[in-house]
Amino acid sequence: MRIKEVISRKDLKRFVGFPDKLYRDCPQYVPALHSDQIHSLTKSASLAYCKRRMWLALDEKDNVVGRICAMINPHYNEFYGKECCRFGWFDTIEDYDVAKALIDTAAEWAREQGMKQIHGPLYYNTLGKQGMLVEGFGNVPQANTLYNFPYYPQFLEKMGFVKECDWVQYLMSDWHLPEKLTRISEALSARHKVHYGSIERLKRDPEKVKAFLHMYSDVFSGSVYNFIPFTEEEMQEEARQSIPMLSDRCCTLVLDEKEDVAAFGINFPSMSRALQKAKGSLFPFGWFYILKALYGHNDTLDLMLTGASKQWQGKGLTALLHSDISRKAQKYGMRYFISNPQIETNSAAKVWENYDSTPYMRRRCYIKDID
Repeated sequence: MRIKEVISRKDLKRFVGFPDKLYRDCPQYVPALHSDQIHSLTKSASLAYCKRRMWLALDEKDNVVGRICAMINPHYNEFYGKECCRFGWFDTIEDYDVAKALIDTAAEWAREQGMKQIHGPLYYNTLGKQGMLVEGFGNVPQANTLYNFPYYPQFLEKMGFVKECDWVQYLMSDWHLPEKLTRISEALSARHKVHYGSIERLKRDPEKVKAFLHMYSDVFSGSVYNFIPFTEEEMQEEARQSIPMLSDRCCTLVLDEKEDVAAFGINFPSMSRALQKAKGSLFPFGWFYILKALYGHNDTLDLMLTGASKQWQGKGLTALLHSDISRKAQKYGMRYFISNPQIETNSAAKVWENYDSTPYMRRRCYIKDID
């Protein structure tokens, strides 16, 4: 076994394609689109200020048996006063020596860059996939989250990694808004003179999209664990890639009297089964499966982001967002709802106790000193 840095286009394709072979017989694995992965690794707006290196582990026959990407985000280190290197895109066969060789390679590069710790799995920023699965291995993950075999965390803990934080997810069935929340939402709407808006209308106005993304960054800065304020380039990239996929069918906007966004609920129909059928590619039929998941009948809703602008926080607008989700769920026949990963210490996660919820998955960020 040897470690090889990814430099050529050929090796980049092997890097991106390795998990598809590793998880070929795993019914829970959800492949990412290869084109999206290549964009993230070579053209992401975050690479304007982040450093990153990639390596493959190869066996004696030159077959790929593991991969890893090491990243340094100077904005994160400055914002939190740390000297950390991130690792992500970490996959390995069930061989401890392969896993250790990959981590050691990433850690050595991090030391050369003056870093004192390494943690992950993480992305450049909080927009990407993060957290190693430690519970819920029998469930199918959301399209924006990672899946890994149970031996992954075992290997990291054997190397001396410890828990930095956990994110938890819940599954709800047959979303029915409690009567109490229905009354609260109606009273709040009248008291604060807020009303529902249209995400489709917002999408058609570039200035409103820009204002929304600035508000989004401002809302979560300082309140979400490990959150890093976005650069203008990152927000522009998000406006191009993600905003066009939003729809009134799943998303909710609450507007104030000035027609500014007071609160938002960003959700997507589950894309997991569609991506499993696409097998990493839009062609020949991947695009069909994805469009069908987005706009056809889909009984599962991924609850991605919920927030309120700072002047509206603490005023109960979550009840309005949940009320709208309940109406749309009944209208479009949605029966299952999966919450986005939330840090376990976040009191907002307790909202799911109001529903028929069960733990779905738990993910962990591991950390280790390397100086």
